[in-house]
Amino acid sequence: MYSGLPFGYMFLLVMSVGTFVSISSIHWLSIWAGLEINLIGFLPMLVYQKSVSESESGVKYFIIQALGSSLLVFGSLMAFGSSFTWDFYVEFSASKLGFLVLAAGLCVKLGLFPFHYWLPSVMAGLPWLSCLLLATWQKLAPMFLLLCLLELNSTYSLVLMFCVISAGSSLVGGFGGMNQTQIRALLAYSSIGHLGWMLFATLYSEWTMKIYLSIYILISLSMFVSLWLSDSGAMKNINNLKVSSMMQMSIMMLLLSLGGLPPLLGFIPKLMVIQTGTGGPWLFVIFVLILGSLMSLFYYLSLFFSFFLSMVKKYSFGSLKLSTFNVSLVLMINMINVVGGVFILMTNAIKFM
Repeated sequence: MYSGLPFGYMFLLVMSVGTFVSISSIHWLSIWAGLEINLIGFLPMLVYQKSVSESESGVKYFIIQALGSSLLVFGSLMAFGSSFTWDFYVEFSASKLGFLVLAAGLCVKLGLFPFHYWLPSVMAGLPWLSCLLLATWQKLAPMFLLLCLLELNSTYSLVLMFCVISAGSSLVGGFGGMNQTQIRALLAYSSIGHLGWMLFATLYSEWTMKIYLSIYILISLSMFVSLWLSDSGAMKNINNLKVSSMMQMSIMMLLLSLGGLPPLLGFIPKLMVIQTGTGGPWLFVIFVLILGSLMSLFYYLSLFFSFFLSMVKKYSFGSLKLSTFNVSLVLMINMINVVGGVFILMTNAIKFM
């Protein structure tokens, strides 16, 4: 992998610095500069590989991020025209359209509905480590900037826009994975659905959104590391997995956790979002979010039963031998998913007693 090469660590450092610059800035120009530094650090890692599909995904990602940056600059210029300052925490009451354009630019960068078309095609052509960075680290800066936008100017139009985007993202994440066979694209649709839940969580509780994001990053990290360790890079189709039964069970447990099946760990943040959202006026949006999550669970459970039946036929751990490290990692991942979810559910039950 490219991370083992000297320049790989440099690009990872540049990407991290760009994210920290964006999150810690209170000036629109420095926020935009931080996002561009992050892009400069991430792009070479996408186009380094010799594969045509990976280079194609890198070019697609560059074009989409350039479009998002253009909307970001355009929206900040509209806000500047009403207040004559680039500072972030200034009340731009005369430029509601500028705020909507800013939010649209950040949604393009995240891959939220209706700007979601690029994410599955880009992720389908990338190696596992690049998919991990795209699904986790690259979401941090735009997500926190959307949260700051909502705190800065929580007008009805912006809240309504967030509700429509979150509901649409959940439905896209459910419908998109129905007929999907590529596991990378399946995880991309799952990411779109989870982003819809996170965006809706920002309307009610910043703390809930941060917990949701943290648990999603933990589960995604476990998922991509499991896939990376069990695959040399040729795994494209779900039906052609050449891994041991233990690793298959680990991957399927993580998929069910991503789908939000109780009592696994992925169910906890969705329960928190439902608890905080039922006190507000957007109950229909919660219903749509749950509907999208149920559709995601449908194809996750279909995969789970197909894997389970194939393992029952084999009665063995497959032809692939697992090292002691891999076995320990698989057991730790399953313990975190099952025990973590049960522990948090029991803690909440004791509180309500």
